Amino acid sequence: MTVKITRRRLITVAAAAAGLPLVLKAGGAQARLVTWEGTTLGAPSSIKLYATDEAKARAAIEAALAELARLEQIFSVYRADSAISTLNRDGKLDEAPADFIALLDKSLDLARLSGGAYDPTIQPVWQAYFRHFTTGSADPAGPSQRDLDAALALVGWQGVGISGRSVAFARPGMGLTLNSGAQGFITDKVAEVLRSHGFDRMLVDMGEPRALSTKPDGSAWRIGIANPADPTKAVTEIDVVDKAISTSGGYGTLFDEQGRFTHLIDPRSGRTAPALLGVSVVADTATRADGLSTALLLTAPERQREVLKAAGGLMALTVTPDGVVNKVEA
Repeated sequence: MTVKITRRRLITVAAAAAGLPLVLKAGGAQARLVTWEGTTLGAPSSIKLYATDEAKARAAIEAALAELARLEQIFSVYRADSAISTLNRDGKLDEAPADFIALLDKSLDLARLSGGAYDPTIQPVWQAYFRHFTTGSADPAGPSQRDLDAALALVGWQGVGISGRSVAFARPGMGLTLNSGAQGFITDKVAEVLRSHGFDRMLVDMGEPRALSTKPDGSAWRIGIANPADPTKAVTEIDVVDKAISTSGGYGTLFDEQGRFTHLIDPRSGRTAPALLGVSVVADTATRADGLSTALLLTAPERQREVLKAAGGLMALTVTPDGVVNKVEA
């Protein structure tokens, strides 16, 4: 088995990691940094919020984790009983959860806006690569063209039908993945729960970080953008207030030791994105940033600004294999 899975997302440089004080003044009271770390859909996740009442903060985080568990039950392709797994197995899903319909609608809209560079029905091609490279004697040249053509014949966002709360595929064998969107969506939902409990100074990262307000001293949250050649290091940092950032890079999952085949697949050709290339997107919500980072990685450079603007992104940073950062603004 040659599949090498690493964290595909960016580094977050938070207060504790940066050596900043964990206790700050907030309106005459001391605000303490309260944290949680875990996983979301297989990716490292964290919550960092400032609170003057730590017990209240812990209760809010517990409520947020209950929301996280509920949403993983909907979106996880690794759980046989999830809503998305049911759709992929049966080809239809009746009485789909409202959150499933909401994210699917956004994903299909992004597929349209990106001209198919982003397509949530790419799952059959991903599975073709996975099956190929997890056999005992995988051809290092990758899946055969015949296998790729058969998988590509099942791809096409136009083949997903939504009628009320029912979702169905147009062709047997189609499959859906919302991984490029679900982590951002969950980030936004978890942030909403924490905000409903009275907290507004936080960095929520359920695979995609979203900063709400500032720290109590008025400073911004600082987010590091990963170097594709070494994702544990940042090539630049961005100060963020009331914004989200998402990074996609082929380096996140390598199907082969040489890095010729990655988990990000162009739905139009079946070819995978280069391993040593990354795209980060800044947007008002993590849902929007998440989908756009994948879409722009697979979009020709001359169209990136057009897609970024059409889909509501604010800024994109492309990072080359040698660490050069290029900015695209909507």
